[in-house]
Amino acid sequence: MKLDYKPPGNVAKAFMKDASFVRGLRGPVGSGKSVTCCMEIMRKAMLQKPNEKGVRRTRWAVVRNTNPQLKTTTIKTWRDWFDDDLGRFIWSPPYTHHMNFAMADKTIVECEVIFLALDKTEDVKKLLSLELTGVWVNEAREIGKSIVDACTMRVGRFPSMRDGGPSWFGVIMDTNAPDETHWWGIMSGEVPTPEYLTTDEKLLLVKPDDWNFYSQAGAMKEKLDDAGNLAGYDDNVDRENRDNLQPDYYNKIILGKSPAWVKVYVLNQYQALMDGKPVYPTFRKDTHVAKEPIEPTDQNDVIVGIDFGRSPSAVFCQNLALGRWVIFGEYVTQDMGAQRFAEGLKREIAKNKWDKLTFRFIGDPAGNQMAQTNETTPFMILRAAGIKAYPANTNDTAIRIESVESVINRLVDGKPGLVVSPLCTNLISGFEGGYNYKRMVYMGSEKYDEKPNKNRFSHVHDALQYAMLGGGEGRRVLTGNQPTKLPTTVERASNPFQRLKRRNRSTYVDPKSVPKKN
Repeated sequence: MKLDYKPPGNVAKAFMKDASFVRGLRGPVGSGKSVTCCMEIMRKAMLQKPNEKGVRRTRWAVVRNTNPQLKTTTIKTWRDWFDDDLGRFIWSPPYTHHMNFAMADKTIVECEVIFLALDKTEDVKKLLSLELTGVWVNEAREIGKSIVDACTMRVGRFPSMRDGGPSWFGVIMDTNAPDETHWWGIMSGEVPTPEYLTTDEKLLLVKPDDWNFYSQAGAMKEKLDDAGNLAGYDDNVDRENRDNLQPDYYNKIILGKSPAWVKVYVLNQYQALMDGKPVYPTFRKDTHVAKEPIEPTDQNDVIVGIDFGRSPSAVFCQNLALGRWVIFGEYVTQDMGAQRFAEGLKREIAKNKWDKLTFRFIGDPAGNQMAQTNETTPFMILRAAGIKAYPANTNDTAIRIESVESVINRLVDGKPGLVVSPLCTNLISGFEGGYNYKRMVYMGSEKYDEKPNKNRFSHVHDALQYAMLGGGEGRRVLTGNQPTKLPTTVERASNPFQRLKRRNRSTYVDPKSVPKKN
């Protein structure tokens, strides 16, 4: 067999020439990265040193996250290049291509390629029982790091050492751009490591020396107006696979697409892209995200919104003059109790040298509920740790969302009413679609859930909503943005009888003013 193939660009070429144990190729749609991985499997199969009988033997696994995507995309791409002329393809799970063909030097290539979807537990078990030469992880942004680690344990086992062993073994991966908190960006060094990860979790995301990540150029570039706002897109002369696509391919596929979609699939930029309706559709990253990290001022209180649960989160805000809000910090955790969260929150404040600022902590009212195993509440635990936190005045979802939405849509002296520090990556990803209403299909029609989807972005956004309520935005929503003289959340929580006194003040009658009866 003669393999007549030319890589679609310099990045794909460098990816194929690299002999690292694990290699990853990230690029826009249509950049030729999947075909590059197909060709790399075939190239390694043909370069495998022959055994004593002149047979070059290799065995590969190709994994994808779901069975429909495996059949309609991954297998289809493979069979566009390698059909039954090279060997029989078995269409019963696990889908397998048994290739057997002769090369010009009279040696025989025996290459077995097994296609696996990892949406079922038994499929993962099959992967963990295979003896492989290599693995191709297709669309790695949809695959967990633990699966990739499992793949690295199964390679290098075929052919056996008594048959000469593999000439090369390892894992190759390709993907469109994932979101900012994905393991791919952290290991490649292209995005910062989230602070909420434990020391052990951070160690798992340190890139080994024998791992390499490659990034292709975006197919297009953003075109900005004089004010720095997005005005359109221009063709990128450095894009790869240009000769195999129509000249206007990208200009046509971006029509009707959101900026977030274009960033992922065309510009090859890290971006959260979720299948749902964004809770805050009026949020614009180029408008509401600051160019540089925001430093808090000592002229205003820092309002810290807190959401409890097993993934507690906190958001650090300041309500500046005339209702202009800045969000300068976030603290996001996973699988953490209230005690550890309180300690971590204090460390976050000390680490950023915010100790001299005045803080007001506002949390989820549900934090006043006692646990089933003891009589302590999250608020009690925070106060025991020296954090005087108080519950928000409501837990109504509509009011909470509107309190944030009203600030997003607000203009203060021609400036946006909400500005977020670029360091708040989880919060920004949630604004851009990660925090959404789940899409549902019922009787052929598309609908959305009435309440936001509970996912890893919802906790930090719940915390933001409680901060807005604590800063008076909930009262603005209920009173039509009219200023009121009602007490703050902290004042009301510290004096529970104040509201009762105010309510009875108009009907109170001084006994001395009542005339005595004869």
